Amino acid sequence: MNVVSWNVNGIRAIVKKEFVESVKQMDPDILCLQETKGSVEDVKTALELLPDYKHFANASKARKGYSGTAILTKEEPLSVTYDLGYEEHDQEGRVITSEFESFYLINVYTPNSGQGLKRLDYRQTWDEYFLGYMKKLEEKKPVILCGDLNVAHEEIDIARPKQNYNKSAGFTQQEIDGFDKYLAEGYVDAFRHFYPEEVKYSYWNYMFNARANNVGWRIDYFLVSNALMSKVEDSKIHNEYMGSDHCPVELVMNLD
Repeated sequence: MNVVSWNVNGIRAIVKKEFVESVKQMDPDILCLQETKGSVEDVKTALELLPDYKHFANASKARKGYSGTAILTKEEPLSVTYDLGYEEHDQEGRVITSEFESFYLINVYTPNSGQGLKRLDYRQTWDEYFLGYMKKLEEKKPVILCGDLNVAHEEIDIARPKQNYNKSAGFTQQEIDGFDKYLAEGYVDAFRHFYPEEVKYSYWNYMFNARANNVGWRIDYFLVSNALMSKVEDSKIHNEYMGSDHCPVELVMNLD
């Protein structure tokens, strides 16, 4: 089984590019999208171009054309939920949880701490609550978390660490500490597990020719429960695929 996660930065825009061809080339069993920026109806209409998948979408209630997540899957999930169960965190369409026979898959678009770090306090509240949500699911079966977590965990995950540390959203000590707590609870950063020293990014700012110069950040992840890691064969960053300021990332598993 292979699962692909991709922050598409607007589903209606990316489907006009090479998105459908890229998905067909990767041929994921499950495709998780973040920052779809549309209503549930907008997203499902755009995804009709991929009829081999069942589509599930979540959209922001607080602000039109903002945030949003979607899951496309060839296999019918046992269940799909769209909320964390806490009103403050359920306004922006940031989460979809799908249950399969041997695991839960959570697709998340973690809140950005914002320009001037104005949402950093909220981000810390989110991280704490979200980890609690994962731990509750873990009591039932192993969890895979994927998506744009909006944090570069270590200096190897960001092209210019010194210029950004404690100044830029996504590379503050508070956000790094939040990520560390996932690892402390037994979740494994799958890409870093397989490639401990590889420098590879999944996001590049649209400005300053950042992608051409590979001035990027690794902020898109698969975090996998320790209980499932024996089934994981590889984790990849597909920076050959274009269309967004992020590229897709992939988890490859053998569940037999």
